[in-house]
Amino acid sequence: MPAKQKITPCLWFNGNAEEAMNFYFSIFKDGKILEKTYWKKGANAPELSLLTARFQLAGEEYIALNGGPEFKFNEAISLTIDCSTQAEIDEFSEKLTADGGEVGPCGWVKDKFGLSWQVVPSIIPAMLSDKDQSKVERVMDAVMGMRKLDISKLEAAYKGA
Repeated sequence: MPAKQKITPCLWFNGNAEEAMNFYFSIFKDGKILEKTYWKKGANAPELSLLTARFQLAGEEYIALNGGPEFKFNEAISLTIDCSTQAEIDEFSEKLTADGGEVGPCGWVKDKFGLSWQVVPSIIPAMLSDKDQSKVERVMDAVMGMRKLDISKLEAAYKGA
């Protein structure tokens, strides 16, 4: 039996956790619900409506909580998607911004639930940790000037082309 994940992000939703999970499952094909809990009688929510769900996306566990309207997502926390191809970047960016999401700067997108995602090429960490500071600066300048990240343009900036 695999070891249980030690730290699990909990995502607060306003009664639409199930809708959000289904949206994420349509994007990440290996998603699944692992367990659910329900509001009990006398709670400040409809009896037996979903309280929490532990679910999995891309092998990582999350908790969805139907906590109510008190808190909303903001950019202070985001989920990063490691993409090895431009096709992956394009697909995740398009799907996550569908139905009311939005594209932000530097590869960030916000989905229709307000959750922020960073759609990032796998090559970025190596480029940004290069010992040649001029390469790093060119790549950072390129990233800062983009919305959806473009691998070919990042590679050109890295090479100084």
